[in-house]
Amino acid sequence: MAGIGFEIRRILKRDSFLNLFEAYGLAGIISSGPWVLSVLGVMLIGIISFTLAVSDTEVVQFLVSVTYLMAVSLTLSGLFQHVFTRWVADRLYAKRSDLILPNLMGLIWITTLLSLGLGLMAMMLFFGETSVLYRLLMLANFVVLCNLWPVTIFLSSMKSYRRIVVVFALGYATAVVSAMVLSRFGLEGLLAGLLLGHSLLFFSFFYTIIRQYPGNHFIRFDFTRRRQIFPALILTGLLFNAAVWADKFIFWFHPDTSQPIIASLRASVIYDLPIFLAYLSIIPGMAVFLVRMETDFAEAYERFYNAVREGDTLERINRFRDQMVIVARNGIYEIFKVQGLTVIVVFLWSEEILAAIGISPLYLPLFHIDLVAVSIQLLLLAIQNVLFYLDARGINVTLCALFFFGNIVFTFITIELGASFYGYGFAAATLLSALTGLWLLSRKFEKLEYETFMLQGR
Repeated sequence: MAGIGFEIRRILKRDSFLNLFEAYGLAGIISSGPWVLSVLGVMLIGIISFTLAVSDTEVVQFLVSVTYLMAVSLTLSGLFQHVFTRWVADRLYAKRSDLILPNLMGLIWITTLLSLGLGLMAMMLFFGETSVLYRLLMLANFVVLCNLWPVTIFLSSMKSYRRIVVVFALGYATAVVSAMVLSRFGLEGLLAGLLLGHSLLFFSFFYTIIRQYPGNHFIRFDFTRRRQIFPALILTGLLFNAAVWADKFIFWFHPDTSQPIIASLRASVIYDLPIFLAYLSIIPGMAVFLVRMETDFAEAYERFYNAVREGDTLERINRFRDQMVIVARNGIYEIFKVQGLTVIVVFLWSEEILAAIGISPLYLPLFHIDLVAVSIQLLLLAIQNVLFYLDARGINVTLCALFFFGNIVFTFITIELGASFYGYGFAAATLLSALTGLWLLSRKFEKLEYETFMLQGR
């Protein structure tokens, strides 16, 4: 994330309210772009489709189909999310940026073959009752999405931030307009429009990467070498994304909370809308998260480890370490403060928000607990980000496993307890993981000097 951090610092140095707004706005779009803007784009297509010549049944089938595409593609891309990001960071540190593009090509080939194989199996096993065109469009969308998520990793290291924001806007504008134009073809037309938008996003980002990281080879697989792979990072990416979607899949396939929509795909009307609306509320917190973690904490981290590497005095090293702890604590507190304020504001206006989009006020209790749960998840992300800086890979795997299994167990328990407890399982899992993360992070900071010097001596 160093690239976006440098840009944010440059904007903040201008010291004006307009530049402060620009920095946080940029951070909010970049940090939430890959998934929040996807939700917004898909919801907008669905809302517009209700006013066009598309039946309500086909609109619901489209929204559910895209939700599954997002869930499975994000979880699958979690296999490469952190491990490839770390590999890229190591190559940039070693000044071998020429290896990035050919290895990205290698990653795209692996992702394409893996997603194509899984997608073909899913088409044969679970979509036999649908049209051939629907199956082909679902497969194409799945492959494109699985490749789009790894490419967005490079958003953090590129300097063309405004271009990135413009491309996101153009991509989803293309998806919306294309879906409107093709809506006369029903469900398949909506999926084709979405495919055009996501394809534009992928190829535009890929073109930007080619310009910034030219390479001497077409394709390489250096990132698959055992010496350059951290298995803990693979587990972290996979488990975290699986944990985020675990409760949703349980609600989708539990007979008491779901209904069939198309082929083998099911949805939970009572659970889906409130949780997805709640995720939109974390954009302010995501902006603060990115600004604080990639400016204040990144600078404090750099001062501490520069002092260690350059053999500075123990007194100065301890002082820099204390400053880093304070910055981390203040950053997490500020995220908590801003996101807490956002939750309070949304709580106050929640009934009006649901009424404006035609959702029954009976969803209010579930919407409220979902708001709290996704806010705690944001705190967990902040804690994990600090742990990534400290290279505490084992702790992050532990937290993700706790989040994943906790979400499964607590969600099943709350379903058995009844509708008034829906959402509390997800909230309990995030709370347990965040509190455990705070405790483990505190212990990590206490042993930081010892572990740092022990590692230096190896």
